[in-house]
Amino acid sequence: MYDFAAMGAWLEFAVRWLHVITAIAWIGSSFYFIALDLGLHRDRNLKSGADGEEWQVHGGGFYHIQKYLVAPDNMPDGLIWHKWQSYWTWISGFILLVLVYYLGAEFYLIDPNVMELATWQAVGLSLVSLAAGWVIYNTLCKAFVNADQTVLMVALFGVLVAMAWFYSQVFTGRAALLHLGAFTATIMSGNVFFIIIPNQKIVVADLMAGRTPDAIYGKIAKQRSTHNNYLTLPVIFLMLSNHYPLAFASEWNWVIASLVFLMGVTIRHWFNTHHARKGNPHWTWGVTVILFILIAWLSVAPSDEREAAVVTRFAQAEGFSDVHNIVLGRCSMCHAAEPGWPGLHWAPKGVVLETEADLTRNARAVYLQSGVSHAMPPANLSYMEDEERAVIVAWYRAAIDG
Repeated sequence: MYDFAAMGAWLEFAVRWLHVITAIAWIGSSFYFIALDLGLHRDRNLKSGADGEEWQVHGGGFYHIQKYLVAPDNMPDGLIWHKWQSYWTWISGFILLVLVYYLGAEFYLIDPNVMELATWQAVGLSLVSLAAGWVIYNTLCKAFVNADQTVLMVALFGVLVAMAWFYSQVFTGRAALLHLGAFTATIMSGNVFFIIIPNQKIVVADLMAGRTPDAIYGKIAKQRSTHNNYLTLPVIFLMLSNHYPLAFASEWNWVIASLVFLMGVTIRHWFNTHHARKGNPHWTWGVTVILFILIAWLSVAPSDEREAAVVTRFAQAEGFSDVHNIVLGRCSMCHAAEPGWPGLHWAPKGVVLETEADLTRNARAVYLQSGVSHAMPPANLSYMEDEERAVIVAWYRAAIDG
């Protein structure tokens, strides 16, 4: 007899594995080519007519790399197109979105305390927002293609901040940050699928037909590639955020996400400037550290009245006292201001579960980690009983149902 729950879990694991592998391939090639392009020696009169060259050593061999602004005189055979890394990163990511957030909407996507949504409404909002994001972004890029690109970047940042706020108003905190990452990743993959590769194909077709390609195609592709370069690090942060409640379970999660995009700019600015041999703007690291400290502070900053109402709701739900006793007995030896478990010097991930207020603030995490799953306690080291997990589930659902 098949265990469909286990099969589903392994399917999710397999897709997540594929997603990580393809993302590594995409990000790695993207970073490599950006660094290569910026670092090319363009002060040499190359007989081949190339725009620049660079020598590199790797794996015991030497590589001589040349870049042509359009193409060499003769179109080479076996031309490699770097596109499937991007396509499969998006495809596998979307499959994960379906498996985790659409099929598990009750647990991961919808929070009645944020907005009362039916599953179909939440999924619809998710799909429409991802599609609309590409349309808005693409429209802005076309409007600003010949304008100051800094102005365009500021406009795009405004769109990302607006979307961060929007997602925080309709989904769970975990889903809000994850969706902002998916929103951004959709833009990045859209750049490859709809703009960069088609433009490159037009150039190749013109060359093969003996025509001189229009330089605008390369200019547009370069614009989109630059955007992808600056968006990569924030997307990674947002995709990892679902494992860290301090990032998503804050009233200010949308501000945290917005600041992460600024960190992506400061970090990439240093690397891009360094690779272009234009100096080492170390001030960018100072700004990045300040932004990160601000993010850490916001993660524990006081919340508004809405959170206070939610806390009260959990504290008054039937079974609260029993759950508090269970958590004290099974969890608080580690999740304490001064953990009693040997080798622990601070509460894992900063989650403290000593007082009733601690429990209400972390109600959802306790429910997910120790109620509907056996993720906590790790390896069940404190021997939490199934009956105790059932009490946690009953209490949480009683609070949600009102």
